[in-house]
Formats: sequence, C-alpha cells, structure tokens
Amino acid sequence: MVDATDKKCYVDFGYEDVPYDEKSRRVKQVFDSVADRYDVMNDIMSCGLHRLWKRFTVSLCQLKPGNRVLDLASGTGDLAARMWSAIGHNGELVVADINPAMLSNGRDRLIDEGISGNVRYVLADAESLPFPDRFFDVITIGFGLRNVTAKQNALRSMYHCLKPGGRLLVLEFSKPTVPGLSRLYDLYSFSVLPKMGRTIAGDEESYRYLAESIRRHPDQETLKCMMQEAGFESCQFYNLAGGIVAVHRGYRF
Repeated sequence: MVDATDKKCYVDFGYEDVPYDEKSRRVKQVFDSVADRYDVMNDIMSCGLHRLWKRFTVSLCQLKPGNRVLDLASGTGDLAARMWSAIGHNGELVVADINPAMLSNGRDRLIDEGISGNVRYVLADAESLPFPDRFFDVITIGFGLRNVTAKQNALRSMYHCLKPGGRLLVLEFSKPTVPGLSRLYDLYSFSVLPKMGRTIAGDEESYRYLAESIRRHPDQETLKCMMQEAGFESCQFYNLAGGIVAVHRGYRF
C-alpha cells in the first residue's frame, strides 16, 4: 500500500509504473487535455448511464437542508449540482478538484446553471485536504479516486474531514461481476474507447490511460477493506451495470 512515507516508490499510471512524484503530474496532463470535451465523452462512453449512476449516488448521501458537503474530484460538477439542490440555501457546497482546468470548467458550468451563493471552489489534493477535522456532513468523490497517487492517504484525509455521523460516497469504475461481461468490457475499453477519444476529444492516449487506470483500481471488496482501514464503519457497496461501476458508502461514527 502506497503512503506518504514512501515517496521513493513506484506507483501505477495505467499499466505503467512511474515514480511516486511523477504520477500527479501525468494525471494533470491527462485532464488538461480532456477537460473541454469531458462531458461529451462521458455521455458517449456510457450512453448517458453516468447520469443515472450519479443520481443513485446522491440518493445514498441522505442529504438534508443545511448540510455542508464536499464534492472531491468534482470535474464538471455533475454530483455537485445534484447535491446543491438538496442542501438548500442554508447548506454549503464545496467543489474541489486538483486540476485547475477541470475546476474552472466545473465552475463555469455550475454558474451557467444558476448555482451560486453558498458554493466555494477549492483547488485541493485529496491526499491532504485543506479543511478542519469534523467539518463536512457528506463527502463524495466520483470517478476520481483511481487517479489519486496514494488512495489510502486520501481515504484517511476524507475521514478526518467528516463529522461524526458523516458519510463518504465513492462512485468509481470497478470489476464486472456478471459472467462473460469482462471480455466484452475489455474489448470496448481497449479497442473502442481509445479510438473514440482520438475522434471526439483528439486524444487517444489519455483515454487509453483511463481504461488502464480502471483495471489497476482496487476491486469492490478491496476498496471496502481500504475504507475500513481508514476508520470508516458500516461500509457497503452497490454494484451498478453488472459491477462495471460501484458505489461505496462508509460512515464516521
């Protein structure tokens, strides 16, 4: 397990192993490249299903008016927009991303949708969040954890930022559980997806990395154990699309 005390080690960047300090720079390059076409590619890649996955994730947040919520790796703000309507004007929404281009695109989109006032935008690294202990009622991270260099550090950081009774929701690609689905999924991921990236986003290599990063990400049970090791309790996960995507939920008590 990679942690902050072992920064001389090598970590995964897709199927390539790179020095610890290099991964974040290379991930930044990927999202700098795809930021402007990110929403279009998400709709095409998932046939629009990502919107249902995000809606389900928000339904598991158990949001109430007045809650303070953090959306990490917010990207273009799909989860943030859904949570904002649930917390009302007395709540607080913090939109955070480590990538300036993604954060800027998300901010522009949310403002265009009329989402303002009780919203803050923060450039933040999930491994060392710049927030007080016991600060948030809910933290979400959608399709972002697999890009974090030291995932266990990030989970610990999220745990410390949650209030007692607070919830963490992790929406991420995972491992297919339906017999025969893995072969079809591999064919799509490594033959179709990079070509779509080249045609639509003008970047084949970034989408090849995104496919590879999914394969290197912990499976459902492993991620559940990682959350428990970080201190979360009552951890469970929900498989979507035959396990291609999973939502993990854990509590700080």
